[in-house]
Amino acid sequence: MRVGAFVLAAQFPGQGQGEALHRAVRTAELGEESGLDSVWVAEHHFVPYGVCPSAVTLAGVLLGRTRHIRVGTAVSVLPNVHPVALGEQAALLHLLSGGRFSLGVGRGGPWVDLEVFGTGLDAYERHFPESLELLLRWLRERRVSASGECFRFREVAVVPRPDELIDTRADAGEDGAGDRRGPEVIVACTSPKSVKLAAELGLPMLLGMHCGDDEKAEMVALWRAHARAAGRPAPEIADAAHVSAGVAQIADRRDEATESLAKAMPGWLRQGLGAHVTVDGRPRSMRDPVEYTDLLCGLHPVGPPRLAADRLAATAERTGISRFALLVEGSGDLASTEENVRRLGTEVLPLLT
Repeated sequence: MRVGAFVLAAQFPGQGQGEALHRAVRTAELGEESGLDSVWVAEHHFVPYGVCPSAVTLAGVLLGRTRHIRVGTAVSVLPNVHPVALGEQAALLHLLSGGRFSLGVGRGGPWVDLEVFGTGLDAYERHFPESLELLLRWLRERRVSASGECFRFREVAVVPRPDELIDTRADAGEDGAGDRRGPEVIVACTSPKSVKLAAELGLPMLLGMHCGDDEKAEMVALWRAHARAAGRPAPEIADAAHVSAGVAQIADRRDEATESLAKAMPGWLRQGLGAHVTVDGRPRSMRDPVEYTDLLCGLHPVGPPRLAADRLAATAERTGISRFALLVEGSGDLASTEENVRRLGTEVLPLLT
């Protein structure tokens, strides 16, 4: 079982943006020191829900600050960027980190981002499959051209090529590190349509923290069915390394852990989620922040180390997913986040070994 931290660089009420970004960097540094497998960084634009606007840029910073831990994006919003530009950045991070980078991509939402970046609503509603397929070709081929509906260009050389990885570390190749085929690519899936797309391309899924074990198990089963129908190899289907996002708050008692989150998360959710603006004025609904916090506390490893370990083990058994990206900054406080990361690594992980 591989347990990592999920970093939103969340700006809680009364905090500055620099404070949120500093907490994100400290989470990665302490995650490596405490034995976590990975750290996953999110991307958001124009909202305090998360103040990191470029997941690949922050991933590059964290790869430079660490030596062993895997760093991934969860996710880079593909409709906001040209897939070749993102592919070039991913290849660069893959090569310079010795294969420690994972590229998670997602469709994002119908937000004003699409207006600001000039990609338009079609990039979100229609062109995500074309963008994803072009991105994969860029990461797997030596020369690429495009003649699709959205992207058209003459054949050009892929530079740098991700298969040019030079890695002499003793642990190269373990758990995907040192993979000379290129960076791992993961797709955030929130609908049957996105599950089908990921399965047909043979890409593992990132499943959101709002989903319970039963829903995630159903999505994994659906992914496998679509992968088999698409003729994907049986070993690839069996070994697909899906990632389950969640929340972790470790304390001596469960009520201490839930109280820590209940004090901070509703205000952050109300401020952060409420700031989203749709590109076309369509109405949007927002979860009740208090109810959502209660839901997350009930679904995920929130409580003493033994409870947290049992919660993770139960999710793995029910869903078949053995990789976790856990939000560790839910208290909104740097010192509390640091303690949370340490306890997750030093007290919970040994119970899962």
